[in-house]
Amino acid sequence: MKKVLISIACIASATLLWAVSQGSMQQQEEPYVRKTGYQEVSHPTPNIDHDAVNDVQGVILHHTAEPTAQRSLEVLTSSKRKVGTHVMIDTDGTRYIMCPPEAVTYHAGRSVLGDREGCNHFTIGIEFQGNTLVEPLTQDQIDSAIEYLLPLIEKYNIPVQNIVTHEMVRNNYKARYPHKRCFGKVDITQTEYQRFMKCLRKAMKS
Repeated sequence: MKKVLISIACIASATLLWAVSQGSMQQQEEPYVRKTGYQEVSHPTPNIDHDAVNDVQGVILHHTAEPTAQRSLEVLTSSKRKVGTHVMIDTDGTRYIMCPPEAVTYHAGRSVLGDREGCNHFTIGIEFQGNTLVEPLTQDQIDSAIEYLLPLIEKYNIPVQNIVTHEMVRNNYKARYPHKRCFGKVDITQTEYQRFMKCLRKAMKS
C-alpha cells in the first residue's frame, strides 16, 4: 500500500512539474504587444546620391551618439559632413523621415554585408537618437522602428539576417581588407541589437 501511495505521489509531483513548465513556456511564447501610431516628421537630408537607386536588401542600425535630437538632425543634414540616413528615431518614438527607402544615402561607409560591398547602395539606414553605450534604446524607439520596418521587410522581402548594426558591416569590411584603414566604433551595442531583434522577430510572428 505504501509503495502504491509513493508511486501516486511521484506521478502527481511529475504532473505538477510538467504543468508548471508548460505554463512557463506559454508565458515565454506570448505575442509581442507593441505600441503603434508614432508621429512621422518630414526632415529631408541633402546627402543622397541623385544618380543611384537603392537596391534594398538589408537594414543597418545606428545610434547618433549626439546629445539631442536637434543636434543629430543638424549632423545628418550637414552638407559639409556628407552623412545621412533614411530615418532618425527620437527617444519618444517620433520618426524623422530624411529620404525615401529607394534613395541612396551615406550612412554605412566602408562596409560589407553578405558578399556585397558598399552597403549604402542596398541597405536602409536607421539612426536611433542617443548612445547605446551610455543608455539603452527606449521601448518607444524599438516599437517605432518596427512599425517603420515591417511594411518595408514585406515589400522588399528583406531577410531578417540582413538586419544588422553598423559595427557588424564595418567589421566584415575589416575582415575582408585587414590592411585597409577603417575607423571602428560600437554602433549600436550587441546587447541592444539582440534586444531589438528579439522584439522584431516576435512582431513578425504576430
